[in-house]
Amino acid sequence: MNILITGASKGIGFELVKKFLFTKDNQYNIFALSRSVENLKTLETKNKSLVPIQCDITNQKQLDTALELVIKRCNKIDYLINNAGLLISKPFQEIQSHEIDNIFDTNFKAPFFIIKKLFPLLALSPNAHVVNISSMGGFQGATKYQGLSAYSSSKAALTCLTECLAEEFKGTSIKINALCIGAVQTEMLQKAFPDYVPPVSAVQMAEFIFNFTCNNHNFMNGKIIPVALTNP
Repeated sequence: MNILITGASKGIGFELVKKFLFTKDNQYNIFALSRSVENLKTLETKNKSLVPIQCDITNQKQLDTALELVIKRCNKIDYLINNAGLLISKPFQEIQSHEIDNIFDTNFKAPFFIIKKLFPLLALSPNAHVVNISSMGGFQGATKYQGLSAYSSSKAALTCLTECLAEEFKGTSIKINALCIGAVQTEMLQKAFPDYVPPVSAVQMAEFIFNFTCNNHNFMNGKIIPVALTNP
């Protein structure tokens, strides 16, 4: 089975790569996209099923090149996990135009164009599952926090895209769902809430996402799932 994971060099993404890479039956080929691939290169020496690809997903040329490489290397994509994310914590009045662009390019536009580019390969898999990693900040009705207006709005856009594509992809084998992640022990959350210690580790969340990706497309499609014990 062929899997593509973005934001794969650290945090939840890195733990996800390891989870898929070191399963007992070793049945997965993993394409791991990240701006930095140093950690991934170390893993690659232990298991050649991993293909690290250095790519800034907000750079359309780099993204197209990376995805063309994936397309040349495999005949289908079974699982796509849009995990990469960018968070900027700033008061609403201080957020600049370029910062909004950066957040939406990472959290919304990149997943949009990755799904679009890989649609033909996803459609060739009988069990294709796209999992968009959103946030409780983008979950309607959840508690919102000062300084995260741009971030939360971009994640809300990603959840809406998930619902739209579930409708667009009717008649294909592709299922698509979004996980709205709560507080997890990651560098990104620590920057936003430096005094808060989350109850869930990146390893634990990766385990949940792994199981969800492999199994839950058999039971749901177009769903926005909150995954949170607590918020800061």
